[in-house]
Formats: sequence, C-alpha cells, structure tokens
Amino acid sequence: MNIGEVASHSSVSAKTIRYYESIGLIAPARRTASGYRTYDEKDVQTLRFIHHARNLGFSVKDVAMLLDLWRDQKRASAHVKALAMAHIAAVDRKIEELQKMRDTLLDLTHHCHGDDRPDCPILDGLAGEP
Repeated sequence: MNIGEVASHSSVSAKTIRYYESIGLIAPARRTASGYRTYDEKDVQTLRFIHHARNLGFSVKDVAMLLDLWRDQKRASAHVKALAMAHIAAVDRKIEELQKMRDTLLDLTHHCHGDDRPDCPILDGLAGEP
C-alpha cells in the first residue's frame, strides 16, 4: 500500500505518518525502486493503535511505551495498567483545571449586564481588576 492508502485505512494523515516516522515512533517505511513508501497491514494496525492512543490523549512518549508493551508478548499487564492509571490521574487534573476555568467564566458573566454600557466585569476580571 502507498502512504495515501495507509492514511485512509488508519485514519492517520500522510503528513502525520511521515512525522511519526521522522521521530522514530514507527519504523521507516520500505521504499520502492523509485523511492515511494510502501506499507503492509501490520503498519496499518500499528497506525490505528497510535491513532486510538492519541485520541485518548496519551502523549507521543507514552504512545511509544504503549507500543513497546503491545509488541512484547511477555509483558506484564501491570505495566500497561500503571501507565493508563497515570494518564487517568493527568486527565482528572485537567478536568479540575477546566472546571475552575468554567467557574471563573461563569462568575464573570454573571456580573456582566451585557447591555450598552461600557463597563464590563468580564474585561475587568481579565485585566486583574477587582
């Protein structure tokens, strides 16, 4: 398969596939005599794995570790679970931060009249004014 076909089958863009190759997340593609990249079904599976992991918010570094674990038939599932649990903790922290942002924005908008007057508690709040 060429890079366009693999991109279509894996839901990973050709540009991203080339990027993953450049950073070593995936092995360099085999090349035809004319220099075109070629891929097989195993490459598609790997890219799907990466795509799903990235959609769950795993960092490229964590995806590399997950790929190593996925390929290691002698792995301990405890390692995989520990990585997932650490990611869950990071997601929970982000949710807390987003909730605080939402609460602040709600507070600012509740104090704003939203009319023709020039005074605006939202802008004052963003400027750090009481």
